[in-house]
Amino acid sequence: MTEALTRHLQVVPGRNGVDLAAAERAVADLLVALGRDPDTEHLADTPRRVAHAYAEMLTPREFDLTTFPNDEGYDELVLARDIPVQSLCEHHMLPFHGVAHVGYLPGARILGLSKLARVVELFARDLQVQERLTKQVAEWLQRHLAPHGVGVVIEAEHLCMSLRGVRAAGTRTVTSALQGLLREDPRSRQEFFALAGVNA
Repeated sequence: MTEALTRHLQVVPGRNGVDLAAAERAVADLLVALGRDPDTEHLADTPRRVAHAYAEMLTPREFDLTTFPNDEGYDELVLARDIPVQSLCEHHMLPFHGVAHVGYLPGARILGLSKLARVVELFARDLQVQERLTKQVAEWLQRHLAPHGVGVVIEAEHLCMSLRGVRAAGTRTVTSALQGLLREDPRSRQEFFALAGVNA
């Protein structure tokens, strides 16, 4: 009976795989270009480690998008706050990290709650800019879940800003993307931002 009530959509990322051997060679070349000797005992395994680390950070895990019929007709906001988010800035290939707040107004189906975090990870494990990441999560949920509205807020610190350049450590960038009623209806919009803990 559970199977009959559950709709599954397998999510398979459409990105090319990582060429680990080429990545290792590139890291070794980078070490040489930076005046380091990749053949020393401390750096000998660094190219392999870095290649595998980037492969992990750039490869989202597959998952099933599990939804269930909204039999109770629940029509209030569903919000998952403080979902950890880590990604790589596509301009400097340095990490940015923080939290995402993701909510939706259910339509005919409701979503398994862990899937909100899975969708964030799906797009975060890539070379990204925070603005695009925020929009991609909102648009993907709107398209695949067909809710009455979707809201996404991401708050993140970018190491390309805190470790280099201006070195503004602790600065957090906030982005938002709204779809449906959460964009069009001022009261729904305000409720989403209030529950997400964001002043709007």
